[in-house]
Amino acid sequence: MIQQVTFPGLGLAFTVNRVAFTVLGRPIYWYGIIIVSGLLLAVFLCSRWGKRFSITEDQIIDMMLWAVPAALVSIRAYYVIFDLSRYQNPDGSLNWGAILRYSDGGLAIYGAIISSIIVLLIFCKKRNIRFLSFADLGVHGLFIGQLVGRWGNFMNVEAYGGLTELPWRMCSEKIAQEMSSLGYADQAAYQAILDGSMGVHPTFLYESLWNLVGLAIVYSLGKHRKFEGECFLFYFFWYGLGRAWIEGLRTDSLYLFSTGIRVSQLLSIVCAAAAGGILAWKLFKKQKN
Repeated sequence: MIQQVTFPGLGLAFTVNRVAFTVLGRPIYWYGIIIVSGLLLAVFLCSRWGKRFSITEDQIIDMMLWAVPAALVSIRAYYVIFDLSRYQNPDGSLNWGAILRYSDGGLAIYGAIISSIIVLLIFCKKRNIRFLSFADLGVHGLFIGQLVGRWGNFMNVEAYGGLTELPWRMCSEKIAQEMSSLGYADQAAYQAILDGSMGVHPTFLYESLWNLVGLAIVYSLGKHRKFEGECFLFYFFWYGLGRAWIEGLRTDSLYLFSTGIRVSQLLSIVCAAAAGGILAWKLFKKQKN
C-alpha cells in the first residue's frame, strides 16, 4: 500500500499510503477522507454564499440529506453499468459482493452529478424553491468537491494519463507495472518510468486545477448573475470542456459498451456544447434587451 511517487522534472518525491489509519483492524482510506473533506468544505462555503441566491443553510443541509445517499448509489451504478463484465460471475449473474465493495475502487463522478440534479429538481418542487437559483449555488459546491476530491486519486496513484516527458510527469513503480500490463508501455518505456526519464500525465492534477479556475470564475459570475441558471450552465460548459480534453489523456476510461467511444468524454462534449450554446444565446438575448 505504501508507494513512492515522484515528479522528476520538478524534483519532487512523495511517499503515499492508501490507508490513513485503522479502526478495530479495518483500514480507513485517504480517498474516503478526502472525498468527505471536499463535501464538508462545499457545504460550509455554500452555506456562507447561500444568501446571494436566496438559499438558506437549513435548505442546503436538508437537500444534502437526500443528495448524498443518492450520490453514493449513482456514483457506483454509473461505473458498474459501463464496466459490467468486471462485476459479473462466470455464469453472467451479477456479483453483488464486488459491486458493493467500494474499497476496490470504481466510482464515476458523472453518476453523482446526474443524481444530484434529479434530487435537486424533486427537492425544489417539494419545497417550492426556485430550482435554477439553487442550482446556481450548487455548482459552486460541485467545483469545490471535485477539485478537492481528485487528490484522493493521487493517494491511490490512479486516474493518470498516457506517457509523457513533460517536466511535471509523474512516476512510480505501480504506474510502470500498470502501464506495462495494459499495453501502454513496452520494456523500454517501463524502464524509463522507473528511472524517471519518462512518466505519465498527472490528469488528477489537471482536473483539480481546472476545477479551481472554474470555481474562481463561477464565484465571480454568482455575484453578478445576469439571469438564473447562468452559473449552472457555466459549470457544465467549463467542466465539460476540461473533462473532454482530460478524459482523452487517461488510460482508465470507461467505454460505451463494445465501442471505442469514451463514455465520459462523449458526455462531456455534449454537455459543453449544449450548455455553451444555451449560455451564449441567453447572454446575447440579455445584451440585446
